[in-house]
Amino acid sequence: MAYHVYVTVMGEGRIARFSMDEDTGVLTPGVDVVLSGRPAPIALSPDRRVMHIARREANKITSFGIEPGSGNLTELGTIPIDSDPCYMATDRTGRYLLSAYYLAETAAVHGVDDNGAAIYPPVEWLHTGRGAHCFQTDRSNSFAFVPHIDGKGALNAILQFRFDDKTGKLSPNDPPRMKQKVATGPRHFCFHPTMDIVYVSNEQGCGVSVYAFDAIAGTLGHRQTISTLPEEWLGVSKCAQIQVSPCGRYVYAPNRGHDSIAEFSVNAEDGLLSVIGHVEAEPVPRAFSIDPAGKFLLSAGLESGRLATYRIDGGSGRLDRIATCDVGESPMWVTIIPTT
Repeated sequence: MAYHVYVTVMGEGRIARFSMDEDTGVLTPGVDVVLSGRPAPIALSPDRRVMHIARREANKITSFGIEPGSGNLTELGTIPIDSDPCYMATDRTGRYLLSAYYLAETAAVHGVDDNGAAIYPPVEWLHTGRGAHCFQTDRSNSFAFVPHIDGKGALNAILQFRFDDKTGKLSPNDPPRMKQKVATGPRHFCFHPTMDIVYVSNEQGCGVSVYAFDAIAGTLGHRQTISTLPEEWLGVSKCAQIQVSPCGRYVYAPNRGHDSIAEFSVNAEDGLLSVIGHVEAEPVPRAFSIDPAGKFLLSAGLESGRLATYRIDGGSGRLDRIATCDVGESPMWVTIIPTT
């Protein structure tokens, strides 16, 4: 069995495609897809049959059907948007496409038609504040969070919402926001696969914050913040994406500046983190992804234009780089899906 790998190559207006061996992690180049307008964030439907891609310079979102087996992409439709989103995800049903807009200071919700294509106009275009950088719903699909980074007038907070999955509408939760210490800058987040725990990468703070998630109230409670950098590091760096391994035992967060990936182990009782170590990454490791079995991690260097493959040690969580290949100018998103 193989996986399909898709990388948006923003600087060259295309989607790079690979097949990936599930046992060895070897990547085999496939036929790329031309997509103009600086393609960047990718969102997958829950059944992995539809892929939405934001074209940030063109201010458009294009939806593709993913052909089972071959992984070939067929355009389902393209819609205009009022700004360029830095993040997209579907809700847990796949009936809505969520997007966050840093400069437009907005969280948006678009409906999805019966074929899987995003619909214009959006059902929600909500002004939240400068620095909106991520937008996801919880497992119940009843609550949503939108972190905002810090700096240049950005909000430096996590906004908490109730989400109506029958209408796609948002309403403020109580409390409506989680304020942060100065220069924290919450950017991206992920849910633990089994515990009510949320991990947030802090862009300016160069750390990961652990939050307990109240599944009844839909709110977050801070439990821990831990640095993504070695103690001896004195240079400038920023965090980017964050992911938890499918087994829930490890968390990974890249450092842009230190150019590394921080490795953490997860306490099975409370979800708190301990540092495992750091592994060298391609310069400016902005985007990365873990395969569905949790055996491999792919990390793209925004500055180097190279894609590094790491094997994940199942016993320790350490990353071992096993291959590196050229992928193109300014890779912005990495997505891995099964062939079926």
